[in-house]
Amino acid sequence: MKHRIVVLGAGYAGAMAAGRLAKRLHTDDTEITLVNADADFVERVRMHQLATGQDLKPRPLSEVYAGTGVKPRLARVTAVDVDNRTVALADDNGTDEITYDTLVYALGSVTADHGVPGVAEHAYDIAGRPSALRLRDRLAHLAPGGTVLVVGGGLTGLEAVTEIAETRPDLDVALAARGGLGDWLSGKAQQHLRGVCDRLGITVYEHSDIARVEADGAVTRDGRKIPAQVTVWTTGFAVHPIAAATTVAVADTGQIIVDDSMRSVSHPEVYAVGDAAIAAGPGGKPLRMSCASGIPMAWQAADAIAARLTGRAKFPKAPLRYFNQCISLGRRDGIIQYVTADDRARPALLTGKVAARYKEFVCMGAAWSIAHPVLYPVRRHRVVPTRTEIRTATY
Repeated sequence: MKHRIVVLGAGYAGAMAAGRLAKRLHTDDTEITLVNADADFVERVRMHQLATGQDLKPRPLSEVYAGTGVKPRLARVTAVDVDNRTVALADDNGTDEITYDTLVYALGSVTADHGVPGVAEHAYDIAGRPSALRLRDRLAHLAPGGTVLVVGGGLTGLEAVTEIAETRPDLDVALAARGGLGDWLSGKAQQHLRGVCDRLGITVYEHSDIARVEADGAVTRDGRKIPAQVTVWTTGFAVHPIAAATTVAVADTGQIIVDDSMRSVSHPEVYAVGDAAIAAGPGGKPLRMSCASGIPMAWQAADAIAARLTGRAKFPKAPLRYFNQCISLGRRDGIIQYVTADDRARPALLTGKVAARYKEFVCMGAAWSIAHPVLYPVRRHRVVPTRTEIRTATY
């Protein structure tokens, strides 16, 4: 029998893991199924572009993995039974259940509302393609002079607010940040960021913790009302609750706890990558939810799985560390903040058009590598049966 590998989720981490497994393992010995709710690979880091009316290149999974040995399965994951090694699915034809020998859990994350009232009813988000398209439609129907408030001063919030302000200079665009504007960046980067916000006419509300969202704006914890016809919520991400509903060991965040090979500490046949996993980076600091974390985690997991199945004791170590933070500030400006291995800002940075091109190159490179999963070098190895499998086959 072939060794059945099921990968759940085709975001950056899941798509990369599936492709890398196809490069490492012989198709005669393995069956790789990639389950995803969307028929395309979606460039999540470009959702702010999609929301502002820009069209993204479609990347159908059926075309990406054609001839690789990876079988895309269009379905939603409704449950996982890690004790019986089954995954429950739902699609347009009904429900189904598939089994696995090795599971790669990469279901990613969704927008976190942090329990703030009114977010679900009144706010928009850009955590995925459906929600970004919903915001796109709303912005398209917003008349000149309309008001938009982006809540959240992290990377997603900065990219969203500058993209909206640049694309729609006829709107009154504002940003509400819990702390200072870009206060985790270096001093020069913060100065550049303020200059961009001023140039784009963005009103910045610093140290503004939002207590609730209403149909016509947001209210801070100190009772101030920030008016807005459209509120965009970008205050972080939360993982899908599916893993926490299983017996696999998870952290308080619901993320699967993994070792340095991205293997579950409680269920050795389960690996987790991307936002769905909590893994230690330099100094024991958990890796943040990001493409910059998810891709090397996928490399690590795929190489570890291939090494285990093919009888290789060692597997190459992916660089689970950070080098820079790439921030687009519209299409013509940006910040490349160089950071330490554990993601602390260094004095060095790039800004302006050079930074914008740098960020674009990074985004294009990530998408290109996923769209060409088995490009050279391909070294497919045969699976080595375990002693238990040999004994079972003998009898």
